[in-house]
Amino acid sequence: MKCPKCGGDLLPVVQDSIEVDRCAQCGGLWFDRSEADRLRKVKGSAGAVDTGDAKTGVAQNQQGKIECPRCHTPMIRMVDLEQHHIWFESCTVCYGRWFDAGEFKDLQQETVIDFFRDLFTRERE
Repeated sequence: MKCPKCGGDLLPVVQDSIEVDRCAQCGGLWFDRSEADRLRKVKGSAGAVDTGDAKTGVAQNQQGKIECPRCHTPMIRMVDLEQHHIWFESCTVCYGRWFDAGEFKDLQQETVIDFFRDLFTRERE
């Protein structure tokens, strides 16, 4: 598979018996159906798979319309319900999710700073 943001190769990474795909170039992460929810519950797992540069992730997050790397259908832009500053893409066909570098790690670590980030995060377009 190819990265929907930069076109780099997605390489498999296994953490806690869950295989996700990480972009060799930008560090973004592809999760097949329910993998993100399952891995999010395993403490410390996000840091092991989300090793990309968060600054690169912020830049990649500005790209809007992308296609699913699995089934090549347009993905929808989502906002995490608990941490509104985390934006990711989701496929309406295969239910996979795309997280830019740094987003999944941030998703697993909720801090007081996240509370203030959420207050000042603009709406996702």
